[in-house]
Amino acid sequence: MSLASSSSSSARSPSHSSAPSSASSSARQVEVAGETLWLLPERAVWWPAASILLVADVHFGKAAAYRALGQPVPAGTTRDNLARLSDLAARYSARELVFLGDFLHARASRTPAVLAALADWRAGLHAVVQPGLRCTLVRGNHDARAGDPPPSLDIAVVSEPWRRGPFALCHLPGAANGGYELAGHLHPAYTLRAGSDSVRLPCFVFDADAGILPAFGAFTGHAPVRRAPQRRVYVIGDGRVWAVPAR
Repeated sequence: MSLASSSSSSARSPSHSSAPSSASSSARQVEVAGETLWLLPERAVWWPAASILLVADVHFGKAAAYRALGQPVPAGTTRDNLARLSDLAARYSARELVFLGDFLHARASRTPAVLAALADWRAGLHAVVQPGLRCTLVRGNHDARAGDPPPSLDIAVVSEPWRRGPFALCHLPGAANGGYELAGHLHPAYTLRAGSDSVRLPCFVFDADAGILPAFGAFTGHAPVRRAPQRRVYVIGDGRVWAVPAR
């Protein structure tokens, strides 16, 4: 799916309601391929019928990789991202956590500090946060370079597209051949304008046969999203998910 234009599929476009009936009012409910998905302000998707939490483009260790190149970037992003994941898994009692690609940012991300933080996080999930939580990574382009997660993390690794119910779970948009595609990779953001003022916000994008999740990682760039026929855009701002009105 290109962010510059919408898909031409005849599949049903997502619709939205004012708020999920039994979730926080900060989330947004959408109907996609006959399933209800909750779009979360933490830049994740909750699929309640399957008890699956979906995130894309976490890029663990990206800051560490930049620091290895001598770039002055902040520390602590890996632990912040892991804390958000643990909070979501506990809040929604998830049975499965699916990463839509780009788990580790690069080979240089595999520092002792990053790997120790990941190990502590996974042990905490097993013991305290959500015992029995399954984790699956759909390989992305950065995973091909960074390598799979350490086996000790107990994260299953699959190739795209990975079929779950009506969905084709991918990292790269356009990798699916059939099914409603949910992907990442593009780090979408939409610019809201009011006169001479503007603000760019991370967003979820849904076309007729494909959706793109925002990057979950806190230290990532963004790709601009344009409006298109049948496209639905939901921005994240002020701790909530907002539907962008159709023009």
